[in-house]
Amino acid sequence: QVQLVESGGGLVQAGGSLRLPCTASGSIASINAMGWYRQAPGKQRELVARIASGGSTNYADSVKGRFTISRDNAKNTVYLQMNSLKPEDTAVYYCNYQSLITPLSVMFWGQGTQVTVSS
Repeated sequence: QVQLVESGGGLVQAGGSLRLPCTASGSIASINAMGWYRQAPGKQRELVARIASGGSTNYADSVKGRFTISRDNAKNTVYLQMNSLKPEDTAVYYCNYQSLITPLSVMFWGQGTQVTVSS
């Protein structure tokens, strides 16, 4: 089992910035991926950004150039730096962890943190 603890959400004006940290604990695989997904009201949960333990990243097209994902493997912590926020970024953001050692391994989720961007 893996537990994820998120923080950093809040209310910010359009054009502002927020940083979302997430720390994983428990049975952490040596090769894994951590990331952030988001879900706006009435919409499906979507990938925002993901980073593997080796450092490779992928981003949703809608956040490229504005958001940066990074991680500290020693602390099992991933960070999502969100700049130039837009009202359409408003959503509940969920931290995610997945082992990459076993194919189709279970994904673990945090409890979610609300990000609200006002226009």
